[in-house]
Amino acid sequence: MKVKLAENYGFCFGVKRAIKIAENSPGSITFGPLIHNPLEIKRLKNEYKVDVCENIAELSSDKKVVVRTHGITKSDILKLQAENFEIVDATCPFVTKPQQICERMSADGYDIVIFGDINHPEVKGVMSYAVGSVFVVLSPDELLDAKLGDRVAVVSQTTKKESDFVKIVEFLISQKREVRVFNTICNATWDNQSSARELSGNVDIMLVIGGKNSSNTKQLFDICKSGCKDSYLVESVDDLDTDWFKDKGICGITAGASTPDWIISKIVEKVREI
Repeated sequence: MKVKLAENYGFCFGVKRAIKIAENSPGSITFGPLIHNPLEIKRLKNEYKVDVCENIAELSSDKKVVVRTHGITKSDILKLQAENFEIVDATCPFVTKPQQICERMSADGYDIVIFGDINHPEVKGVMSYAVGSVFVVLSPDELLDAKLGDRVAVVSQTTKKESDFVKIVEFLISQKREVRVFNTICNATWDNQSSARELSGNVDIMLVIGGKNSSNTKQLFDICKSGCKDSYLVESVDDLDTDWFKDKGICGITAGASTPDWIISKIVEKVREI
């Protein structure tokens, strides 16, 4: 079995930064899972005693509180500050950017459109910074009945596909007098997706490694599936099925932005054994 790794894959800048912050804050509590990778969260707990909590009322005042990579709502930040918690902010700077844009543009009278999943913690945090009307959508169709004003500012969840973002922007431009567009999809997302798209079209089987609750990993999987029908999303070596590899010559591998190298290495080693 020949194994080919994507040109760009795995940990992005924001995740590397957050992991380092957590490792430098042993015994702390992260407000929400630091990243969307359960195996790495388990490693941080085992090696650095970093726990996870999603309820402010349950936080211990004698421990540092690390804000997760995806950020949290503005109201939660204010509550933590009001209760004098020691806060260590591990929010990815690429996530902080759309938060700031929403706050500034809505204060200037623009309605806000966010391309993203309304249930994702990053999007919940970003929309909380808007002081006026805010609409979260995944497609232009969801804007058909939206009561938008003539001045609109649009941002994206950092891990979404650029082509889908463009569709929403084009729709808004065709409907509104003034549209301010802020492409907040991070470079690492674009690089990983581009590399996955290229590789998946030239292999017999494709593995996408990452947390099954990870938005950017799911995006990679969707892209790979369109390039290689035999694409699989796996979190660990335990997810591998030897039957997948029968009569296959080349296995392509990519990984989500919250997937650490140690997990990737284990899976690559196991595939080569197969």
